[in-house]
Amino acid sequence: MGRIQGRRVEALFPESGPIGVFLMGEAPGPLGADQSGTPFWGDRAGKLVYRALEVAGMARIPSEAWEAWDGAQLAELGLQPVLQGVALGNAWPVCPTDNGQTFRAPKDKELREAANLARLRTDLAKAATRCPGRLQILGLGRRAAWVLDKVPEPPSFDLLVLPHPSAQGLLQAAPDKGRGKRLQDLQDAWVEGLTSILSAHSHGS
Repeated sequence: MGRIQGRRVEALFPESGPIGVFLMGEAPGPLGADQSGTPFWGDRAGKLVYRALEVAGMARIPSEAWEAWDGAQLAELGLQPVLQGVALGNAWPVCPTDNGQTFRAPKDKELREAANLARLRTDLAKAATRCPGRLQILGLGRRAAWVLDKVPEPPSFDLLVLPHPSAQGLLQAAPDKGRGKRLQDLQDAWVEGLTSILSAHSHGS
């Protein structure tokens, strides 16, 4: 058995209230959402996402989750985030792998599958019906944004693409490929930027 479970990770919505933002990643990570079953929950990059959500007042995170930041451990402890005003999902719902051991990016062919596009349309429509205005989608990385153009008859939305919060994504997006920059500084700046965007929607909803 490989360490990647290959479980289907469904989008996460607040139990009630309006939704102004849909935050879309690429795919569940092998150490995080693939183990926890919750988008970004336990993923290394997802820790930055939830930091921003918490500061913006759009997620309540159990304090012990930060110390136990690993998908399998979070699931074992029964820890879950509580969202407000934001929905979380992925361009591809399963951790992509060829051997059950290592992560790979989802392929174009997979992302364009009719079933996947229908899933995305359903998730976006669900968020849009709870949005008092025009839905804002935040795509984490180009791959997450690319697939949205393929969704048939999507609800109206505005799209903002952010660098993927992985180390590679942040370094690639930084001036001069991040040369001379500390990764921690790039991560802090990314969290600050996402927090600012989320806060504007949180206060405006």
